[in-house]
Amino acid sequence: MEAFLVSLSTVAIAEMGDRTQLLALVLTAHFRKPWPILAGIFCATLANHAVAGFLGAYFGAYLTPARLDLIVGSSLLAMALWTMKPDTLDASTATPRRASAFMATVIAFFIAEIGDKTQIATMALAAAYSSLIVVVAGTTLGMLLANSPVVFLGNAFSKRLPLKAIHIGASLLFFALGVLFIVRALYHPP
Repeated sequence: MEAFLVSLSTVAIAEMGDRTQLLALVLTAHFRKPWPILAGIFCATLANHAVAGFLGAYFGAYLTPARLDLIVGSSLLAMALWTMKPDTLDASTATPRRASAFMATVIAFFIAEIGDKTQIATMALAAAYSSLIVVVAGTTLGMLLANSPVVFLGNAFSKRLPLKAIHIGASLLFFALGVLFIVRALYHPP
């Protein structure tokens, strides 16, 4: 249960103001079809995070518990710093005019998630926890929780969010989790 809750909360909070949330807003404004967009977010995130989780679990199996906790903790501290830099939407995430809302969302979200902080967090969490399925389920649901309000409420919702406070909160969460993993690393036998 810990793996699921940490995965869910980490991604849900980190997604606030992220470029994929901005992408959800753009897709919603363009297509005005919330259900296919949400389904596309789910499919793209599940595929992307499954790959990231598999890689994290694979490489995590070759590390000692202390080294793994140290790597995960360090990556979470780096993510705490990264979260403080707001994302912007660039031209590489533009969608084709004739694409369906679902396919445009799947393609755009999958590409936008490559190298994103939530993908890296998924990799680190999968390395840290023994259940790949639970971690991927948590990160995928966290992505849906963060993007659903944007998809259904659009511009009105996004303009009311205190993004700076959310970025600070997400950064503090990553920092606290990073410190937790580093402290765990110090208490593992060599």
